[in-house]
Amino acid sequence: MSLKNRLDLAAEPVFLMDGSAFIYRGFFANRNMQRSDGFPTNALVVVTRVLMRILREERPQYFLFVKDGRGKNFRHDIFPLYKANRDATPDDLIRQMEPIERMVTALGMNLEISDGCEADDCIASLAARLSKERPVIIVSGDKDLKQCLGPNVFMWDPAFKEEKLLSAAQFTEESGLTPAQWPDVQALVGDTSDNIPGVPGIGPKTAAKIFEICPSLEDIRDHFVLLPPKLQDKLRSHLDEMFTWRKLTTLSLDVCTGLELGDLLVRPIDAESCVALAEEFELHALRREMASLERMQLSGQPADAKEAPKTHAQNGSRRAEASVPLNEGNEGSESARGVSTASAQQGASAQPPRGAGAQMSLLDVAEEKVAPQVGTAADLSDCRGLDVALVWPRGTGAAPHAAVADGEDICWTGGVDDLCRWAADARCIVTPDIKSLLSVAPCWRELLQKKSPDFFMDLGLAAYLINPEESDYGWPRLAVHWGGPLRADGPGPAQLALRMAAVLESRMQQDGLLELYKKLELPLTPVLSDMEGRGIAIDAGAFETFLTDVQSQLDRLTAEVYAVAGKEFNIRSAQQLGDVLFSTLELPSPRKTKGGQASTSQETLEKLAGRHPVVDSILQFRKLEKMRSTYLDPLPRLMDKQGRVHTTFNQKATATGRLSSSNPNLQNIPVRGELGKRMRSCFIAGPDLALVSADYSQVELRVLAHMSQDEALLEAFRKGEDIHARTAALVYDLPSEEVSADQRRNAKTINFGLIYGMGAQKLAQELKITTNEAKEFIARYFSRLTGLKEFYESVEATAKRQGFVTTLGGRRRLLPDIHSANGQAYALARRQAINTVIQGSAADVIKLAMLAVAGDAQLRDSKARLLLQVHDELLLEVPQAAAQRAGERVAELMGAVMPGNEPLSVPLVVDWGVGDNWGSAH
Repeated sequence: MSLKNRLDLAAEPVFLMDGSAFIYRGFFANRNMQRSDGFPTNALVVVTRVLMRILREERPQYFLFVKDGRGKNFRHDIFPLYKANRDATPDDLIRQMEPIERMVTALGMNLEISDGCEADDCIASLAARLSKERPVIIVSGDKDLKQCLGPNVFMWDPAFKEEKLLSAAQFTEESGLTPAQWPDVQALVGDTSDNIPGVPGIGPKTAAKIFEICPSLEDIRDHFVLLPPKLQDKLRSHLDEMFTWRKLTTLSLDVCTGLELGDLLVRPIDAESCVALAEEFELHALRREMASLERMQLSGQPADAKEAPKTHAQNGSRRAEASVPLNEGNEGSESARGVSTASAQQGASAQPPRGAGAQMSLLDVAEEKVAPQVGTAADLSDCRGLDVALVWPRGTGAAPHAAVADGEDICWTGGVDDLCRWAADARCIVTPDIKSLLSVAPCWRELLQKKSPDFFMDLGLAAYLINPEESDYGWPRLAVHWGGPLRADGPGPAQLALRMAAVLESRMQQDGLLELYKKLELPLTPVLSDMEGRGIAIDAGAFETFLTDVQSQLDRLTAEVYAVAGKEFNIRSAQQLGDVLFSTLELPSPRKTKGGQASTSQETLEKLAGRHPVVDSILQFRKLEKMRSTYLDPLPRLMDKQGRVHTTFNQKATATGRLSSSNPNLQNIPVRGELGKRMRSCFIAGPDLALVSADYSQVELRVLAHMSQDEALLEAFRKGEDIHARTAALVYDLPSEEVSADQRRNAKTINFGLIYGMGAQKLAQELKITTNEAKEFIARYFSRLTGLKEFYESVEATAKRQGFVTTLGGRRRLLPDIHSANGQAYALARRQAINTVIQGSAADVIKLAMLAVAGDAQLRDSKARLLLQVHDELLLEVPQAAAQRAGERVAELMGAVMPGNEPLSVPLVVDWGVGDNWGSAH
């Protein structure tokens, strides 16, 4: 029975859903729910289920999903520490926000994102206004919203084990309070989740006793003597503060004024978007329910609910567009629509136009076309000379789909070796991720070795090169971003992949990326896979001893800090540490966080270094604690049975082309200082083996010299001079031998800083000078190094003219904000342009070096194996007898690399060493 009938409501109710509360509840309810490639889906699934239950059981005519916006709101102005104790929003939750918003609108429901206020304020304002003309049901279990209850306002929580339905009368009966008293109660009790202190010693029961005598804060203040002495003692010193706390607990009633009842009308389900979302995030169990909902809507949806909603952007909130095509605004998808290949054109031309009366129906597509199951090689189509696609739409643990060109999908249920032998006869194997394919079974690696990397087509890698700004190149996302125009006749996943391959290859050809793909990135994939499989050995005993020593130092530092503070506290807590530093010890607080509390960031503490001994102790504590928590404690637990740790190299993670490392990240292992040296010494060679470390010397500056053709830089590198001393000599008008250590350090800062787009303000911070002095320093720098100035200007001009920049190896990065009228966005785009040209070209260099080392016959014969790539360094494991010879060969190969098939104008110098551990080899 619907709520309308259960509550005996005379009119259709308005449903106002506290979306943020359900998003957080769904996220923390099941942290393990994820897509087959690891993308988290827990919040998305839970919110979707709640929304579909509401649509199915309530058939709402009016519905609004309200979600918190970003940034501060008016409560931070009242109390800067409001919610300051909350942890940062988990990345896995942030990643789901956009899909959730898409799902809300795809289901025909309205979305409001509150800015300058909270979702609760928007709900309270709408409830107060709309309840004058019809019933309002607040979909939430949040205690803060209880103050909204009234004669025509109810609260309903459908996601509890047992649903909760609350009216104003029930609230009063249960609590002895009226909804209007609730903000006063919360002001006294406080709220730890929102960092509202409240009055110490007063909990809900004590507050109830107080309000039996004095029913409001004003009564407490004006009739204080009526309260028992014990309660007076608790309240006496907080009579002013409690009114401040009430301002925080009282919901605003004057926001979201731009929303009218008609804007909350529920629309028909957008079937196309629902299908795309279900495929992208593998919501297979929900797809039939969506079709059922659409069928129900078509049979009983009120006519006026089909009006297109308006959009709003006023008074504290913004209204999300009601129905945005999933691919609109996405660079990759727009590009796919523009490629002229036969398969793409055929798919696009067969797709009906979307518009009034042409919406696709879930009833037609809710049931996926079931691919026939095939389990024996004899039943597979002949694929000799044809392209074959292999897709694992349910993840690599499930059955793959296979298809040959112009054929239909089959679902392979047989052995992986049989499938591999069949596919070996193909012209090319198309798959979303070669590195994942190689992990499925050894036979794929053997097949790649017999053929060559270009026997495979990696869809994700191609999409990455075309647009490296995306964060997800897994099959579900590829199918949505690139598959839209190719779905006209309902191809299966594998057949869709074949069509997608044609589009992506054509687009790479068009953008000049095909050589980069075929000669560098594609051959690198199996090299990375081999490196991941090998791992690197670690010395468990050395880790344990190191951990014991670090823990001992942490205990000593903790005791020192407690002694100075005069009390024990959580040194890891920013708030508690700030209280000690800036309240107890009265150190100057340079700045405050967005939450309003004093900053205890690394930058802040470094500025305070030397002002008090405790600051130096805390800085040392943080350095050691990071070492303990990031490396010493977790890494030994990640060892396999052979005592080796295996990382994952991410080939599609950065816009500049640099590789990254994760699970664990071995590219951030400390290198400098005593701790860094000892940390690296814990990584060891296997029995009878040695480690060879080969590291490019200042490769980014050498790339800069080559690309800028600045005479001073070219001469310095060709003569083997100290580049930073040479730069300092030019900037300060001194002979090189008279350059001081500080002057060299300043030159080094600007040399490297300009590569990363450092401006005057950042340089001033680094050199501890004024911004004007930093501007003068930069001006002097460019006046002496005129080639650099011309180069940076040419990069900016090229970016403006083309809309992108290109590296030496042909890698490109799109820069949509290079023409932005927003100064901040433009400045960022300019920094990205320079950074990409230099860092991206350096990435091309190190990747070419990896290919040269991995493919060298001499190193292969000596059984040298590439283990790690860390920034500009390669680490190999080699039999001890061959280590010296291997080091010489690696340095020779790395020095001969030619990005863009041309040698650099300056030599590529490689520093190398051999040792039984990483520390001694580096």
